[in-house]
Amino acid sequence: MGKLQLLKGLDSCIGRIAVWGAALIPQRLPVGPPCSFLLIRPGGIGDAVHLIPAISAIKSAYPDAGIDILAEKRNSAIFILSPYIRHVFHYDRPAELFRALCTAYDVVIDTEQWHRLSAVVARMTRTPVLIGYATNERARLFTHPAPYSQGEYEIDSFFRLLVPLGIEPHEVVFPFLDVPGEAVEQGDALLGEIKGKAYVIIFPGASIPERQWGAERFRKVAEMLTAFGIAVVVVGGREDERQGEIIVAGGAGLNLAGRTSLSETAAVIQKSVLLVSGDSGVLHIAVGLGVPTVSLFGPGRAKKWAPRGEHHLVIDKVLTCSPCTTFGTTPPCPIAARCMRDITVDEVCNAVTVLLTATGGLPSSCYRNKEGEERRS
Repeated sequence: MGKLQLLKGLDSCIGRIAVWGAALIPQRLPVGPPCSFLLIRPGGIGDAVHLIPAISAIKSAYPDAGIDILAEKRNSAIFILSPYIRHVFHYDRPAELFRALCTAYDVVIDTEQWHRLSAVVARMTRTPVLIGYATNERARLFTHPAPYSQGEYEIDSFFRLLVPLGIEPHEVVFPFLDVPGEAVEQGDALLGEIKGKAYVIIFPGASIPERQWGAERFRKVAEMLTAFGIAVVVVGGREDERQGEIIVAGGAGLNLAGRTSLSETAAVIQKSVLLVSGDSGVLHIAVGLGVPTVSLFGPGRAKKWAPRGEHHLVIDKVLTCSPCTTFGTTPPCPIAARCMRDITVDEVCNAVTVLLTATGGLPSSCYRNKEGEERRS
């Protein structure tokens, strides 16, 4: 997190000055219909997932065009899950950034919502058509500045960037992520004895402490699922390994945290009956794969980031101080993230049970009578 805070600080200080200098860079003139696109996508996994439908829309409108991505190391792996991307450059690898700047594109779309340096990079390509959000001084650098709203679903926000290309927003078809076959095979191998059985994914991680719900609480959800005869699989990075051990302690499930690549994680999620998670990139991967979800929202903006549709249940306490995250920045919380602490285990267990029943993921042989005793038909 220290590196990210440093970059945000540099953007705030240096970015404003860089914008004024970059505005003087002359652009090439457009020649014919666009044949090559560069989409700039710094940031986390969630933004990258929500961008995939827009990428598919570009390919549908311009089937012969090449589409490249300029991403960060922390989110670039998500673009493996789209078959329409020609090449992924890394924003935070100087040699690759230089290659992207030296490549001639017909259209560059900066999908960053607020920070300025990505807009400067877009301008440096000298591309004739530059599209990006007009959220601050960065608007000066685009030939086609686009509006942005904090209250709009992020997929819809990305579609707004395509309007100058004659591509109107349209309904997204789920699933829109495509897991490579090799990752599917690796995922099956990691599942071991659980392969072929119904299982629920739990992701306990979070990008910031304020979005954490707690391993002990997730463990109680896992125990409830185990009682119903449903296996539990914990996914996450190495930083989530300890939480995973707590959740599956005593044989409550399988802990894969720290053992999978992002595409392998997607493969494991793809075959699950449900995912339980806070507001996270893993949640958005599940949505993109068409997997039902129960999500826990606190500081994050549910209107912008929460899953849509009947197969997704969102738990949000909607306190007077939430949501408090704006353009990816969450201020220090004076009440210890009560928006997350107030979400009870019973609420989550009930949501999981309701959704599993509705989607057919709960075994019909197992239900509870009014006295709470388990019965089997």
